[in-house]
Amino acid sequence: MNIGEIARRAGVSRSTVSYALSGKRPVSDDTREKIQRVIDDLGYRPNASARALANGRTSTIALVFPPAGDHYTGMQLDFIGSVVEAAAAYDYDVLLSPSGVDSDRSFQRLLGERRVDGAILMEIRLQDDRVDHLLAEDFPAVCIGRTARPESDWWVGLDHTALAAACVHHLADLGHHRIALVNRPERLLRAGYESAHRGLDGFTKAAAERGLTVRTYSCEDDAPSGQACLERILYEDPATTALVTLNEAALGGLYRGLAHAGRHVPRDFSVTGVVAARWAETVTPRLTAADVPAAQMGHLAVELLVERLGHPDAPPRHHLLVPPISLRASTGPAGTGTAP
Repeated sequence: MNIGEIARRAGVSRSTVSYALSGKRPVSDDTREKIQRVIDDLGYRPNASARALANGRTSTIALVFPPAGDHYTGMQLDFIGSVVEAAAAYDYDVLLSPSGVDSDRSFQRLLGERRVDGAILMEIRLQDDRVDHLLAEDFPAVCIGRTARPESDWWVGLDHTALAAACVHHLADLGHHRIALVNRPERLLRAGYESAHRGLDGFTKAAAERGLTVRTYSCEDDAPSGQACLERILYEDPATTALVTLNEAALGGLYRGLAHAGRHVPRDFSVTGVVAARWAETVTPRLTAADVPAAQMGHLAVELLVERLGHPDAPPRHHLLVPPISLRASTGPAGTGTAP
């Protein structure tokens, strides 16, 4: 069933049916009611493409979210779920696009074919050509994360600099003097991932302020790499008594490596970091951490995008979140720092 058949049965032109459906031009009440009766009798529902042609909207937003490796981490899945849930509340569908750079074909199709009304970008880099391109095209977009120059962007961000620093100060207050940072993979640092760089910056500056001896490590996003990284930490500096991690996917391996080394958490070794709350709760002992509010960030990003779609001339807005450290059971006063 199509608009032509509706027009024939209602005794009106196709354009009149189109105007009645889209509201682009006025149609008399009698004519609108006649068309509506035919639609109700036929059970007609315009498809998404027809609605997009009629009102210029697709009722779909893109979540441009490339996996950092060969899989999505738990935190990344939390973000995806929160965006889908928030979008549904505004009656939007979500199209997931794994576009890492501006030149990706998937990204270009989104823009060139206007498949979506707007986009939410994740895995933001300090220098991100996707953000620059969307800004130049005046395409409605919101970032979860910040570029190096975020003043002209719409975004929701986590202050990784402040959070990593807070973890360092927490450990220093407990008497730890030799601390390691377990960061994201080296390839992400080279690519300019903002969370990895800003977290590293906060860690090193806070350590310098407290006069600590520190080492920094890049680690792949999986448990075996976490265990190997922990073994390397203790090999290179056996006196290390604590670590801060920005890599939740490696967390289980870090704990496993400590257990294999005979280090009890937190009696012999303290662990903290920036991790989503539900993942911090899955390890034993539960992780003292700056909890990443993934659900809140996803909802805020959708709200900003809906606001931007409704008010195209509004000035850029953003939210920078600094959640407190949740004290659990993985940190304690500095011990000997050597295996028993």
